[in-house]
Amino acid sequence: MSRRIKISVRLSEEEHAYLKQQSANAGLKMEPFVRRLIMGKEIHPRPPDTYAALLRELSAIGNNLNQIARVANTTREAAPEQLAQAQALVTAAWKLLKEGV
Repeated sequence: MSRRIKISVRLSEEEHAYLKQQSANAGLKMEPFVRRLIMGKEIHPRPPDTYAALLRELSAIGNNLNQIARVANTTREAAPEQLAQAQALVTAAWKLLKEGV
């Protein structure tokens, strides 16, 4: 898509600083940020960089819990060590959430 039309807008220093901050919060440059505003698209703040690591850790914890549940369902019993491991994984997940938010 070629954009041939250019529009100039005059802003005060405060307005420019605000626009710059809002576009940075969204993780966009100012031009794409303004384009999205004009098109009426929802603009959400960019999630912190720690969220990707948090999602990976939570995925690994979920996989471990699934493996424990599979063994417990197959043998129809769960060893105390397995339950302790599951509890530790849930605790770790909560810790990650509290640190990441």
